[in-house]
Amino acid sequence: MTGEYFKLALLCALGVLLVIACVTDWRSRIISNRLNLAIAALAPLWWITNGLPVWPGMLLQVALGLAVFALFAALFAMGCMGGGDVKLLGALALWFPWEAVLAMLMMMAMAGGVVTIVTVVHHRMTRRLGQPQIPYGIAISFAALWLIGERYLNHFA
Repeated sequence: MTGEYFKLALLCALGVLLVIACVTDWRSRIISNRLNLAIAALAPLWWITNGLPVWPGMLLQVALGLAVFALFAALFAMGCMGGGDVKLLGALALWFPWEAVLAMLMMMAMAGGVVTIVTVVHHRMTRRLGQPQIPYGIAISFAALWLIGERYLNHFA
């Protein structure tokens, strides 16, 4: 039973870190490296608590995290995403199996559309100059929180 409490504690810690990422990205358009590092550093504890074997389980999670990071780093290089967003996605990919990561990315895309529309409308209504900076960390955090709630906390599904 202690293991279940530790799993819940890890999920709660991840949830708190995601809320912090959301708020800081909203306020300053920055997701700190320390925050992303904390999310990534907690993932091995999650693996161990869930009994994930080193081979192939943990190595596949690391490969998934690197693949997600590389994919979104390419979008960063094209100017489509912020660096903090890329690191946050890579860190989150360490937590979930690839099927769940795909679901998270789909939810992130939908939430990102809403965040983009709201940001552009606000930018125009306040008559600000230049291009608006989209706080995509909000969409990423929302999608990950949705995934945690749907996949791990919803025992009635």
